[in-house]
Amino acid sequence: MGNCLSSAKGSSGNESASLADRNLQARGQQFKTDSVTVPSQANQSLTDPSLGGRSAGSGLLSDSGVGVSQAAGVGPVTTSGVGVGAGGRVNGMGSLPSSLPDNESNSTLSGKIFVALYDYDARTDEDLSFKKGEHLEILDDTQGDWWFARSRGTKREGYIPSNYVAKLKSIEAEPWYFGKIKRIEAEKKLLQAENDHGSFLIRDSESRRNDYSLSGAWLLVEKPVTAGLSHSTRDQWEIERSSLKFVRKLGHGQFGEVWEGLWNNTTPVAIKTLKPGTMDPKDFLTEAQIMKKLRHGKLIQLYAVCTLEEPIYIITELMKNGSLLEHLQGKGRSLKLNILIDMAAQIAAGMAYLESENYIHRDLAARNVLVGDNNVVKIADFGLARLIKEDEYEARVGARFPIKWTAPEAANYSKFSIKSDVWSFGILLTELVTYGRIPYPGMTNAEVLHQVEHGYRMPAPPNCPPALHEIMMECWYKDPMKRPTFETLQWKLEDFFTLDGSEYKEASVAY
Repeated sequence: MGNCLSSAKGSSGNESASLADRNLQARGQQFKTDSVTVPSQANQSLTDPSLGGRSAGSGLLSDSGVGVSQAAGVGPVTTSGVGVGAGGRVNGMGSLPSSLPDNESNSTLSGKIFVALYDYDARTDEDLSFKKGEHLEILDDTQGDWWFARSRGTKREGYIPSNYVAKLKSIEAEPWYFGKIKRIEAEKKLLQAENDHGSFLIRDSESRRNDYSLSGAWLLVEKPVTAGLSHSTRDQWEIERSSLKFVRKLGHGQFGEVWEGLWNNTTPVAIKTLKPGTMDPKDFLTEAQIMKKLRHGKLIQLYAVCTLEEPIYIITELMKNGSLLEHLQGKGRSLKLNILIDMAAQIAAGMAYLESENYIHRDLAARNVLVGDNNVVKIADFGLARLIKEDEYEARVGARFPIKWTAPEAANYSKFSIKSDVWSFGILLTELVTYGRIPYPGMTNAEVLHQVEHGYRMPAPPNCPPALHEIMMECWYKDPMKRPTFETLQWKLEDFFTLDGSEYKEASVAY
């Protein structure tokens, strides 16, 4: 996958880019797109105002590349994939193949040359460091997500994360290719203030298999999360406590603390420490074997564990802005409502994945969602609530049990399901629009249990759009089967994001 967007800079680029979907028809074999149709044959012009500028530029397309020039001028694209228009140069272009790359998932890659998409610094002695653009010969790809490779430059050998490289001269190796991301995600990134007009990306089409979509502006993307800490920990998840260094405390909860740390003095990680007696180590290890297989861009990646003695350590990817709850109550209080709704859509996307895997979170709340850069959020602690020892929760209405987030059938009869997670998601929505206010303000846990059982539902918070409160109410149907799926919640919330921002008022901060 590409790691930066290409940018077609013209002489005039001060007008906002339109991101409406378009379908420009062209003859010959085509890559259909949500934004524009990308033909694969030569001598086809590509014009689209969504690429920015005063008017749509025109780029001549060859078999080897896609050309887009902004504003003034026509930019012919050469076999090197670089077009020059009157207003500027099309940067970062490359060869666009006429068909999708062969599926090599069942074949060996031994001897094949790959190119590095990102810099990688070795985390262990058996790893291989490399720089973006470096050519690597794959020697063994049978070790799952970590391949054994040799640098064509340094001649050194070692293990590399497979998602940091792409086959040389493939579409995945191009800087403008982003693979399987949704249109809404592309649009959000294109709208970021630091991006120049005319930047674009190519991604897999959502609606048509084996087709591509061209979205017209985002400059940089973060490195992907590796599958585990290293090749040596891919199966052996129990690591030495001495390999961890605690850097700074990020937060604490009723069952432990979360720290920013370093593993092996090389890799930033988050370290969750559980209070002694919180859960049985054997039960946790069993659950961890399931958790480590759950991989999604909106779930926190589990890296490793320390369970041989207490306290248990859980090592995960690091999100430096801490929990969503604390973020909303602090730096996040200035977030506009459209950003809050987008965060909700991200959480729904992660939960939709858990839903597809028949996995139940059991404790979905803002405190168990973590925040990274650019308002990226990821779900944490999925599945851990099931492992908490019963006496740690005290009585069902005790202070530790999260009654205010728990569906009535789960609180009263321990009937947890993905539908009880949907109920909790509705509560999380109220946390978002109130910047971390405790649900059911002024009510005790016992009062909440009684009132909810008799039909009470929280009213809309101040300045909450009626459509958003309607989604909350759908999450709180008494009959679990009437509650929406997370997939439905995801697209409903993504539709909120695509609306004109002027339709939103800022959520009230008077809490």
